[in-house]
Amino acid sequence: MSQTAERDVRDLRVVITGATSGIGEEIARGLVQRGAAVTIVARNKAKADAVATELAAGAAGAPAPEVVLADLGDLASVRRAAAELDRRHDRIDVLVNNAGLAAMSPSRSADGFELMMATNHLGPFLLTNLLLGKLGKAGSARIVGTASEAHRLGGRPQLRTLADPLDYGALGGQAAYGRSKLMNVLFTAELARRLDGLGVTANCFCPGLVATGLTRDVQGAQRVATFLARTPFVRRPEQGARMGLRLVLDPALDGVSGQFFTSTPGARLLPSVAARNDARYQRELWDRSAELVGLPT
Repeated sequence: MSQTAERDVRDLRVVITGATSGIGEEIARGLVQRGAAVTIVARNKAKADAVATELAAGAAGAPAPEVVLADLGDLASVRRAAAELDRRHDRIDVLVNNAGLAAMSPSRSADGFELMMATNHLGPFLLTNLLLGKLGKAGSARIVGTASEAHRLGGRPQLRTLADPLDYGALGGQAAYGRSKLMNVLFTAELARRLDGLGVTANCFCPGLVATGLTRDVQGAQRVATFLARTPFVRRPEQGARMGLRLVLDPALDGVSGQFFTSTPGARLLPSVAARNDARYQRELWDRSAELVGLPT
C-alpha cells in the first residue's frame, strides 16, 4: 500500500490491545509515525510505559501514546479499562483487538473460564461492546481483530460449553487455540451485521506465522521459540502487522465489513465453513458470549 493510498489518521484516536510487543507494537508504531493518537491497552504497566516512551520518540508531531491497564482474561479488569477510556475520550476512531494468548497448558481465568478463550474472545467481546458508544461518535470508525488461519482447527463448538475449562482437556492446546480464533471470526461477522448502517465497520485478519510472545507459559514459550528457530517461513512482527495496518489505513476499505483477510497483502479468503454461511449460529454465539460476560443480548 503506497503512502498516497492511505487515510489521513492524524489526530484520530486509536485504541490497541496487546501493543507491548509483536504485531500490536508494530501496528502502534506505524500509526504513531503517521500522526495517530494511540492508546496502548496492556497488562504490564512497566512494559507499556517503556513502549509508549519509545514510540513517542518517533512520533513526528503525534501525541505521545497513552497507557490504559487491562488484563483481557479478567472481565472486571476489562470493565475498568473501558470505563477509563470512556472518561478520557469523547470518541474512538479505531479499535484494534490484537491481544491474544496461546496457552500450552490448561488454566482458568479470574472468572473461572478457560483462560485462552477468556483472553482471546470473551475479553475482546466485552471491551468492544463497552466501547461501541464511543466508536459510534467517530462518524466513520473501524474495528480490526487479529484472528488466525488456525481458526480452521476449531471445528464447530458447542456453545453451551463455551469457555468451559474442561474443553481444553478434551481438545488439546492446538485445537483449543483454533477454537478461540474461530470465535474471533464469528464475532467479527455478527458484529458487522449489528453495526450495518451505523458508520462502524469490523474486519479481522490473519497475520501469518509470526515470532511473537504469544504464550505466557515459560516451557511453552521455549518450545515455540525452538520451533520458530527451525521454521524458514516465520514472519517478523513488522511483516505480520502489515495487514492490520492496511485494515486501518486503506481508504478502499471504507464500508467493507464482516470480512476475514489473509496475511497476504491485498488478498481476502473465505473463512472456514464453520465460520460462514450460518447467521443463526453467529447470533447464538453472540447471545451466549453476552450471557457469559454479563451483557444484555
